[in-house]
Amino acid sequence: MLEVEKLNAFYGPAQALFDVSLRIGPGELVVLQGLNGAGKSTLLKALMGLELRAEGRIRYQAAGGAAAIEHWETHRRARAGLGYVAEDRRLFSALTVRENLLVAAGRDAAQREARVLDMFPVLKALLKRPAAHMSGGEQQMLAIARTLMTHPRVLLLDEPCEGIAPVLVESIRDALLSLKREGLAMLVVEQNQTLAARADRLLWLVAGKVRGSRESP
Repeated sequence: MLEVEKLNAFYGPAQALFDVSLRIGPGELVVLQGLNGAGKSTLLKALMGLELRAEGRIRYQAAGGAAAIEHWETHRRARAGLGYVAEDRRLFSALTVRENLLVAAGRDAAQREARVLDMFPVLKALLKRPAAHMSGGEQQMLAIARTLMTHPRVLLLDEPCEGIAPVLVESIRDALLSLKREGLAMLVVEQNQTLAARADRLLWLVAGKVRGSRESP
């Protein structure tokens, strides 16, 4: 589904990732852990072609077959099915929940909206509320739901459970596990053990290098 080989990333002259290699198969949930500054968010940005210079091989199994996407622009990667939820969520704060969802929708918007609202029922009662007036957990659900409106085949999430009430963490975990059962591949940067305990594999990033991995029990 997504295969990375010897990926290096740079912010100007400073190197942030060093020969990172990993693979995510269909329906696989891979959780990436590491200390602050280890390069976890940088890896997700490099996979999306955002904000930095990256070198290496990124192979993606798109609808039309396998393709090398390391030279694709960000919007082309997104259209091909890479979904990205940034740590800062990047919502349109002045828009309502429904408007945030629809701005990402293509065809079958009504069906996709119904699906994500079933997955995150908390949002059903908030459709007319501006995103700026939501709690952090509600905003995180909206950020994930908005990305799901694009019908991704691989989902990249940066700290989806950070600073969120435990009850909402459980709701996000259950939604992601439901997506996994449907075959969605996911790479999640996450320190919260609630999600890590249900991952297929855990990877550790140390100073920009993958230093270990293990199958989740």
